Formats: sequence, C-alpha cells, structure tokens
Amino acid sequence: MPVRSTMCALPPLHACREQLPASNDYLLRQAPGMSNRSLVALEPAYVLHHYPYRDSSLLLEVFSRHHGRVGLVARGARSARARWRGQLQGFSPLLLSWSLRGELGTLTGLDTRGVNVTPAGRHLLSAYYLNELILRLLARHDPHPGIFDAYEQALQELDGREEPALRIFEKRLLDELGYGLLLDRTADSGQPVEPEATYAYQLEQGPVRCDNPADSGLYLRGSSLLSLHHEALAEPQAGRDAKRLLRAALSIYLGSRPLKTREVSRRLVTFTAAGRETQEPRDIR
Repeated sequence: MPVRSTMCALPPLHACREQLPASNDYLLRQAPGMSNRSLVALEPAYVLHHYPYRDSSLLLEVFSRHHGRVGLVARGARSARARWRGQLQGFSPLLLSWSLRGELGTLTGLDTRGVNVTPAGRHLLSAYYLNELILRLLARHDPHPGIFDAYEQALQELDGREEPALRIFEKRLLDELGYGLLLDRTADSGQPVEPEATYAYQLEQGPVRCDNPADSGLYLRGSSLLSLHHEALAEPQAGRDAKRLLRAALSIYLGSRPLKTREVSRRLVTFTAAGRETQEPRDIR
C-alpha cells in the first residue's frame, strides 16, 4: 500500500525551517504533464504554511476543498501596500483564486469566508498538528473534500472538545486516504465487536478477540472500538484507547521522521514538569 509523504512545514515552528533548502526556487519546477494553465476562482481554502519568497512575495502552501494541496506565490504580499497584507494567515477560512501552470500557481484573488476560528493558547499547537498531518500525508493536487470538511470541523471544535476533535479528524483522515480502521467487527471471524470483550488490534488488519492479554501488544476494550467507530468519545477510557490506536496506525504512514508538533508538545510537557510554567500543556499525541 503506497504511502504519500510531503515535506513538513508549519508557520511558526522555526524548527521546520531547517528542512527547507536555502533557496525556495526548487518549488518553481514545472511538473511533467502540467504545462497547461488552469484558472480557479473563489475556492474554499486554508493557508497551511507561508514563508518569505524573494524581496516582497510569499510562498504559500494552501489546502483547498476541490483541488487539494496547492502551492501558490502571493506576489508582493509582504510589501507595505500589498492588497493581501495581513490576510494570509493560518486557520482563517478564505476564498482564494489563482492561476496555475506547472506545480506552482499564482494567487490572483482573496476574500474572507465565514468567521475566523483561530484557536488560542494550547489549542493552537493542536491546530498546527492538523496542518502537519495534511502536509505529510496528502500529495499536492490530490482533492479530498472529505478531509477538508473534517479539518474545518476540527478547527471549530478544538476550543470546546480538543481531544475528541483530534481523534475524529485522525480517523476520518485515514478513512479518506483508504487506510481506514476496522472497528466494529473482528478481523479473523467477522463477528461483531462486543463492548465488554478485550481485543488485540493487529494494524492493517483489525481487532481479534483476546481473553488473556499478554504483557505487550495493542489491547483495547470493545466499547472503545465501538465508540471510535461511532465517533462518540465522551468516555475518558475510550479517548485514551482511541489515541493509542490512532497513534500506532498513523505511524505506519508517517514513517520514521517524527512530527515537529509532537516534539514541541513533549518539550512543553517537560518544561512544565520542571516547574517553570504555570499552564499545563497536553501531549497532543
């Protein structure tokens, strides 16, 4: 099963910058078979990442509903009289227009769409985590309207129900990419999962009933599997089990390179444990 992988890039996490080449011109290479110019108007989109390009422009990595991930140049966006100055921010619902020839397009129009739901505080790191998953697992020009809708819903729910919002997005992401988890029946016999039973989850296969769990393995309550299947993670144990399962499943497709947001989250937890921070951050993964 092929794995799609892209370069990690997150707006304010400067650690990601070290992975980028010294010059941004590598993004301007034309992809084979993409020589014809296409025009897109008023497309629902979010900016996943942006960074300076040349004297006054920006390179954008955007996630659009009908065109997937797209790389765009916002010409003159950093100049004092730029018409889009201050509007190309992450997590802001936008309507973008662009022309595209080759791998990289040119931004031609921008309008706002709905209310800005930019997360605050520790929820901001969780929002960057969503961006990083999209950048790592989705290829450019590969539309996934279902993932776009799940992303938008997760952003709206982070402030109120952060953990369930993250887990449900991870589940839907795997579903849309064709890597969905079997949750409501067993992998070996096809029998329905029973809430009171314990299951050993075999990645890329599914749950197998296990009456005598060993010391090692991915063991989950049937009730937790069903809660994730129905996307109803109100019970704390169901949330913890879902987190363990989804973390293991995503690791297969993310590869060995760690997520930058996970590293930052762990450093914040360590910082808190040392007694130098008063607000306790959560390990989002």
